[in-house]
Amino acid sequence: MPLDPTGRRFTIASGDAVAEVCEVGAALRAFAVGDIDLVPRYGSDRSTPAASGIVLAPWPNRVRDGHWTQRGQQYQLAITEPAKGNASHGLLRFACYRLHSQQDDAVTLAADIVPQTGYPFHLATTVEYALTGPALTVTHTVRNVGAAEAPVALGTHPYFCVGDVPTGDLTVRLDAASRFVVDDRSLPVGEEPVDADTDLREPRRLAELDLDTAYSDIGRDAQGRIGARLAAPDGRAVCLWADENFNYLQVFTTDRYPGYDLAVAIEPMTAPADAFNSGRDLRWIAPGERWTARWGVDYQTP
Repeated sequence: MPLDPTGRRFTIASGDAVAEVCEVGAALRAFAVGDIDLVPRYGSDRSTPAASGIVLAPWPNRVRDGHWTQRGQQYQLAITEPAKGNASHGLLRFACYRLHSQQDDAVTLAADIVPQTGYPFHLATTVEYALTGPALTVTHTVRNVGAAEAPVALGTHPYFCVGDVPTGDLTVRLDAASRFVVDDRSLPVGEEPVDADTDLREPRRLAELDLDTAYSDIGRDAQGRIGARLAAPDGRAVCLWADENFNYLQVFTTDRYPGYDLAVAIEPMTAPADAFNSGRDLRWIAPGERWTARWGVDYQTP
């Protein structure tokens, strides 16, 4: 019998909420409250579709030509998006994480980023998924276990749904004033105010949108968090939040998710695309230093 290409699965539960995390990419594979799926499911015979739920480290999004320059040094990463000539979604997308610890309501997975072509730095990373009732909190840690200061950015690529409500009937709201303009390789070439096609400051129906858009200048709540809200017509909603380490959210709609005519990812990122070249919000972690960043998802009912 063929093995699951996403690897071993780890299930956690709290009350009537259940989440499932898989070994490959430490991806959030499922999250449901009662019989309401909040993350779209896919078959056990499939690899993770469209980067669903994976951790993006040590960079989110893309690096142009896989080539980057910082502090007078040039590096060349492997091209992992050949169609656009980019290094995409970090170095752990297809890594098999190892189990670090597990409780009934939480699981922590770990993976190292070892020195390699284009990234000669050594990081120990973990990601913890923890449930408190219908609230899921995800905690990323990065520790520099090498001898040199290391440049790091983090992201994740979760998809969301609200039960069996067609994705096109959901509305999305995101209090962002600006968005990145990209070229035909999905790389930023400018930053502009949101326009009629990208303004999500009032709820917008997803069927009317076509987005692969990174947002900046995002409003923060009283706790200093950015966020987005995905709501069904009956008022049920998935609310994503990300702490002060995250300054960007990418909203991506696609017809390439198995079993769905339309799917939507809302991706927290600590730095924008091509940050290894621009340096924007790129974090340099000293040897022995640890960096922690959190985001989460709450399920709300009317």
